[in-house]
Amino acid sequence: QLQLVESGGGLVEPGGSLRLSCAASGSIFSIHAMGWYRQAPGKQRELVATITSGGRTNYADSVKGRFAISRFNAKNTVYLQLSSLKPEDTAAYYCNAYGNIYGQPPADYWGQGTQVTVSS
Repeated sequence: QLQLVESGGGLVEPGGSLRLSCAASGSIFSIHAMGWYRQAPGKQRELVATITSGGRTNYADSVKGRFAISRFNAKNTVYLQLSSLKPEDTAAYYCNAYGNIYGQPPADYWGQGTQVTVSS
């Protein structure tokens, strides 16, 4: 199995910053891409940002210029720096990894989620 453990969520005032971390562990053969998704109450889960093993990034339009994704391949860890936070960024943030464990085809794996609340 491939496990993802997130950390770094919390309560922050509008305009503030947070850094989310996600570490992958298990019988990992290869992780091709990692990313962050979020889901607000009553809404569908949406992409926030992704990064490939080669460092190519992709961002949702709503977070471009405010969030930055980075990855430490040697430790199968991905980070999301959230800046200039807005109340509409409030959501549960989920880490995603697309990769494969030994003996299995590539698949999507998900963390348990970490809550980000932006409020004064």
